[in-house]
Amino acid sequence: MPELRQNIITRDWVIIATERAKRPHEFAASTKNAIAIPCYRENCPFCVGNEDSTDEEVLRLSDESGWTVRVVKNKYPALSSLGDRVRKIQGIYRSISGVGIHEVAIEHRRHDAIIALLSVADVANILQVYRQRYREIRKDPRIESIIIFKNHGQEAGTSLEHPHSQITATPVVPSQVRIRVEEAIRFFDDTGDCIYCRTLVEELEADERIIFQSEYFVAFIPYAALSPFHIWIFPRRHTSSFDDITDAEIFDLADTLKNVLAKLYYGLNNPDYNYSIRSIPTSTFQTAYFHWYIAIIPRLSKAAGFELGSGMYINTALPEDSAKYLREMQVSAINE
Repeated sequence: MPELRQNIITRDWVIIATERAKRPHEFAASTKNAIAIPCYRENCPFCVGNEDSTDEEVLRLSDESGWTVRVVKNKYPALSSLGDRVRKIQGIYRSISGVGIHEVAIEHRRHDAIIALLSVADVANILQVYRQRYREIRKDPRIESIIIFKNHGQEAGTSLEHPHSQITATPVVPSQVRIRVEEAIRFFDDTGDCIYCRTLVEELEADERIIFQSEYFVAFIPYAALSPFHIWIFPRRHTSSFDDITDAEIFDLADTLKNVLAKLYYGLNNPDYNYSIRSIPTSTFQTAYFHWYIAIIPRLSKAAGFELGSGMYINTALPEDSAKYLREMQVSAINE
């Protein structure tokens, strides 16, 4: 019989469709094969030698071979870095001037260097850039929320093949962020505990949905995952803002993120996915109730009429089976 599960962090109800559920390996058959991508494309604006094709460079990491990661302003930004934040209210109508930040982090010199196949040091470079830009952007008084995300593949919304992620900052707190904060406060008021810390403790005790563990991080599929192979990566240390991450945690997170994405790459045939870093709004740095984390969402299903009409999701993969499948993916294959 199908089962409804509630995600205690988001309060979403999810239908776990046991009678329609696929076996984990069946999701690999529905994704694309790992397509050979060249290490360089002459007409790619993000490839080495085409640096003049991008907008203003904001940050660059380099080694003896040249740049390793570049951050540039988005050529087609959703928000403008110029101007003041101005709020307008006229009757029931509300608006705020579209000021903010929209940047692109070019993750590697190579055109084919996806995170799942990079070295841990290369992934750490990307995370270091995220932290550096986060710390700098949070100083802007116009900014209320910083969202760092990556789109991998066309189904995930990417428009350029060269591996990159995006750093955005908005003059308002998005409703998804606000709801998570409000639910976290409510749980803390009721219990005196951080809901994220409690979730981490109980997931480790259950040991059914864990995918990967490291010294500082735990990757698992939530009990009420909204979609197949939806993954969360939680820091073990209670910390509310991503930019509080230490150097040791950055390297450890790089190892965790690489391993998790490599498990998806090999186990699900390189699926399209999105990941995002969910962090406390910039007006706050440390709280007792909120805990930053990374959400990874493989694009293995699509929202249809029921989801759009109800706001509920139907998950056709059992979280426990999905986690077991990824957890048992051979490490030797991942580290080749």
